[in-house]
Amino acid sequence: MNHKIRIRKLPTGVPGLDDLLGGGLPEYSFNLIAGCPGGGKTTLAHQIMFTQASPTNRALFFTVLGEPALKMLRYQQQFSFFDIDKVNNSVHYVNLSQDLQQGDFDKVLMRIVNEVQQYAPSLVFVDSFRSLLRSGKQAHAERFDMQRFLQQLAMEMTGWQATTFLIGEYSAAEADSSPLFTVADGILWLTQSLHRDTMVRKLQVVKMRGQSQHSGLHTFRIDDNGIQIFPRAMVPTNTAVAIKVPGGKKRIAMGIPGLDEMLGGGLPTGYALLVVGPSGSGKTILSTEFLAEGVRRGEPGVIAAFEKHPNQLLNKALYTLVTAGQVGMIDAYSLSLSIDETLYELIKAIERLQAKRVVIDSLSGFELVLAPQFHEDFRGALYRMVAVLTGMGVTVLMTSELEDRYTDLRFSPFGSAFLADAIIVQRYVEMEGSLKRVLSVAKVRGSEHSKEIRLFEITDAGIIIGQPLKCYSGILSGRPSVDAKPGTPMGASNDDPL
Repeated sequence: MNHKIRIRKLPTGVPGLDDLLGGGLPEYSFNLIAGCPGGGKTTLAHQIMFTQASPTNRALFFTVLGEPALKMLRYQQQFSFFDIDKVNNSVHYVNLSQDLQQGDFDKVLMRIVNEVQQYAPSLVFVDSFRSLLRSGKQAHAERFDMQRFLQQLAMEMTGWQATTFLIGEYSAAEADSSPLFTVADGILWLTQSLHRDTMVRKLQVVKMRGQSQHSGLHTFRIDDNGIQIFPRAMVPTNTAVAIKVPGGKKRIAMGIPGLDEMLGGGLPTGYALLVVGPSGSGKTILSTEFLAEGVRRGEPGVIAAFEKHPNQLLNKALYTLVTAGQVGMIDAYSLSLSIDETLYELIKAIERLQAKRVVIDSLSGFELVLAPQFHEDFRGALYRMVAVLTGMGVTVLMTSELEDRYTDLRFSPFGSAFLADAIIVQRYVEMEGSLKRVLSVAKVRGSEHSKEIRLFEITDAGIIIGQPLKCYSGILSGRPSVDAKPGTPMGASNDDPL
């Protein structure tokens, strides 16, 4: 009977990276960490090294840059993952710059091999191997020697009983022609781009032998804790996925008397509800009632606020729920975000609170706080985010502001109404010289629902829904209200054909 060899996967200590790699780094694998200067390659290597290094799992870090290791360490120890007690105990640094100055690559290779044999490390890093190609003279014969050296070094590293890493700068064209990229078991590619005044960093797992990795570009940040990766629209492996069935679903209460009946008995769980309307029509208050009702029923919620700071929330009840820890708050008002980063924070808050309800207030504000690079694919990224959240069995309420146009009926300025399983429309009407608010249910997928247009008021007790609108004196359409007759359809006047 044949038995498969089980390869142990090493945790990287980089949030989000293990999921991209398919569970971690394969033990004894030979990996390249490549990309542009300043992209975070050395920081990524150190974060992995300090996570794994221990007295029984020692690490050897070769520096081939002109600067001493002490200078590099002065900056790396600013990160929270850095453990000074491990330096010279379970982490050992070797500077090869003086060996490189002599231009004898065979001697450099011998020095590396000897250090590895003497120290017997479990992890080996060479940073930056790319500078080897740029050191010394650039004669044809010497360039050949350097290429031969790198190939020999790579072959040596694949044979060691250690997990190894080569770190350096490479362009895409060089990567296509370099034999190192063929020999490597894993390749991590880091990029960064500046658009207007925003820097966006992304990581790609180009290759990881023997396991299923997640392809594509994934946003990451470098902060005081090191590197944090926000995988592109992925459901965490420990999250149960709910299958959406149009009929016969459990329904949840909205917290507004009369609205559940309009929705056909409440909002089906795991649905995405889009609430649209002009400024001041009551979208945020409806969202607040939705979350407050969830707390009353033992269904915690999370709100991602993109228009107001938590201290500016109009509803004091919601602010109380947030400060009491009953509703989680994602405050992204002043940040340049990606949708993947927002999704990561939402999932983290959902798992922490075991939340069943999520509010995104609003899509209009969300687009404003996104970094400019993400505007082009806003609809596609938003689709992935909603699919992930509803796939987790969470019920999502999104708000979207429309322009004050009353001659047509629209559901979203982004063409994103297709994302919603249900839609509630709020509008203004002019009746007897006063502005009145009305709402209607435009859609509930797989369910009967009310087709009525109902008046509603916003009071200290919340939203109060009135009777169906039978007739009204006109709609704000830029024409004098006295010209409109009772019963005029929404968006029409006396002179418009019915």
